[in-house]
Amino acid sequence: MVLLVILKKMIKNIKFIIIILFSLFIFFIFLKGLEKPNNYFPEKNLNKIETNLTFKKLYDQKEVLLLELINNNNFSIINIWASWCLPCRDEHIYLLNLKSTDKINIIGINYKDKKSNAVKFLSDLGNPYSEVLTDLDGTKSIELGAIGVPETYLVNNKNKEILTKYIGPLDAVKFKEILKIIENEKN
Repeated sequence: MVLLVILKKMIKNIKFIIIILFSLFIFFIFLKGLEKPNNYFPEKNLNKIETNLTFKKLYDQKEVLLLELINNNNFSIINIWASWCLPCRDEHIYLLNLKSTDKINIIGINYKDKKSNAVKFLSDLGNPYSEVLTDLDGTKSIELGAIGVPETYLVNNKNKEILTKYIGPLDAVKFKEILKIIENEKN
């Protein structure tokens, strides 16, 4: 009888030790994982915009080559946005203000969104884009170099060079910077 009680205590202690060792093992795996940076960027160094990408237009679903859209003015802004993105709502007023300058071609890429939601977003807030393209699965935005939404590229249309890239929403400071870059590049 005493032997049985001792055996039960040993089994209970062994289970406890196994649980502790397993927990430590998992803890060290997670700790090791924290040492690696989790920065996911496209492998290619983006100095020029990838113009050979084909997108569907939001409203009529016709396919268009990005190259066809960035030849209109001296500069283009490519803005990656979504109706479900709250920071995209915050930056929208700055895109509308850029449109009103008539100095820049603004192309919107609607990222992983439903057409009805995107159309409602633009109907409610106004449409700053000369053309709205769709990227339903997000792969084309990644090919452009995007890592999330919103992202904005200022492109020199003559040489297809990316003058600047903004990760996150546009704000007053970025708006003024874009205007300054456009003025300086024209001279």
